Amino acid sequence: MKNVQRWVLLIAVLATLSLCAYLVWSNLFSKPQQAIPDIHLGDGINGPKGMAWIPSGEFLMGSDSKKAQANEKPTHKVKVSGFWMDTTHITNDQFTQFIKETNYKTTAEQVPDWETIKVQLPPGTPKPPASVLVPGAMVFVGTKAKVNLNDYSQWWAYVPGADWRHPTGPKSNIDGKGNHPVVQVSYEDALAYAKWAGKRLPTEAEWEFAARGGLNQATYVWGDQLEQEGRLPANIWDVKKQAFPVVSPKAGGAVGTSAVGTFPQNGYGLFDMTGNAWQWAADWYRSDYFAIQAKEYGNSVIDNPQGPSSSYDPDDYGVPANAPKRVIRGGSFLCNEDYCQSYRPSARRGADPYSPMSHLGFRLVSDASR
Repeated sequence: MKNVQRWVLLIAVLATLSLCAYLVWSNLFSKPQQAIPDIHLGDGINGPKGMAWIPSGEFLMGSDSKKAQANEKPTHKVKVSGFWMDTTHITNDQFTQFIKETNYKTTAEQVPDWETIKVQLPPGTPKPPASVLVPGAMVFVGTKAKVNLNDYSQWWAYVPGADWRHPTGPKSNIDGKGNHPVVQVSYEDALAYAKWAGKRLPTEAEWEFAARGGLNQATYVWGDQLEQEGRLPANIWDVKKQAFPVVSPKAGGAVGTSAVGTFPQNGYGLFDMTGNAWQWAADWYRSDYFAIQAKEYGNSVIDNPQGPSSSYDPDDYGVPANAPKRVIRGGSFLCNEDYCQSYRPSARRGADPYSPMSHLGFRLVSDASR
């Protein structure tokens, strides 16, 4: 009987060791590697208040995954120096304070400048009448039924009177949304705010490094699975509930931003790095920039890349390939599995620096030492 008990005990021990070995192997090789959490938030004394410290480090920028677009390829080694980053998007309340202190007038509140607009249009486009050149901005208006997703002009419209206080038009407002991301701000508006705040926009490399939160080449900022416990862990369009870009009257009309901090923070203590609202980055946008970087540096580490010296985007139909564009990152509440999967940390696009939109905001960084 004692021999039987010994054998049972030995088998149990071996089974336990095998299970432990499997779990260790699974954690090491089957999941994205994450740095040991070291969330350090500034309190106004030890670091800027409302900002998180992003430590210096090397990472693989871009993606070679099946979901990656051509402009995200190939992956290449990049190193960034440490910096502070706003834990959330700049909010309506914060932007309101900026306006009160500076009386700044945003791009959307000004009469559009034809010389600035025409560089985004095919050569020879005639100047429209003055009655058309009125203050306003681009607004997601949605559709009443399913449409072919090849033409985004079906769900976007230039709306006179749309601006940061009225994100979807003159009849809209931001009442009760002081803790939502400010939107309808151009790249120029973001620069003006940054100067007032004594900060700057992040480079594209800084943004992606921070967004990953220590995860190595994970598909999303939270891991490799889109849903967590059956839920979407970011403010993005849920195609299971509503086809994109159909706006359901029963759901209260068009979707929009959510309060910052609604969803869990990443490994560096940052909220909404993907979803909710796109974010301006400092760099000019070239669709082939990653390919250029990889060709020039090979397997060497690129130290703090600052982006290209000019824009290039041959994929935006009807827009000259060299029209000025700045990088935007992170995706928004409109991104979804059927059309725009830009809630991935490697996803990138370019946008007209003078074109505010109802799903585009920003956050800032600071070079202050830890």
